[in-house]
Amino acid sequence: QVQLVESGGGLVHAGGSLRLSCAASGRSFSRSGMGWFRQAPGKEREFVAAIRSDGESTYYADSVKGRFTISRDNAKNTVYLQMNSLKPEDTAVYYCAACEGWRPSEIRRTFYYDYWGQGTQVTVSS
Repeated sequence: QVQLVESGGGLVHAGGSLRLSCAASGRSFSRSGMGWFRQAPGKEREFVAAIRSDGESTYYADSVKGRFTISRDNAKNTVYLQMNSLKPEDTAVYYCAACEGWRPSEIRRTFYYDYWGQGTQVTVSS
C-alpha cells in the first residue's frame, strides 16, 4: 500500500519554472514505478512522465520532453517533477501515481497505476 501527497503547484508566468513533489508513505515506495499525469478542464487525464523504481529509466510525453525532468529520492520516499519553460497549455491539475510493476509499453496508461495522489493545481499565465 502506498499513500501519495503532491505539493508545489501554483501560479506562474509563461517561461517560468515550478518543481512538484510527491511524498509517499508505505513500505513499497522504493520498489514502485512512479508517474506524473495531468488533467486540464474538460480533458482526459494524460501522461506526463514516469520513472522506474531505481531511477535509471525515465519516459516523457512528447509535449514536455526537454522542458520537464522527473527524478526520485528513494531515501526520502519522494518523486519530483521539475518543470521549466512553462507554457499556458501546461495548466492542469497534476497527479502523481505509483505502479507495482514496470512495463514500458503500459506506463503511459492511467489504468496501469495502482495508487494516486489527490493532485496539485498548476496554472501558467500568458
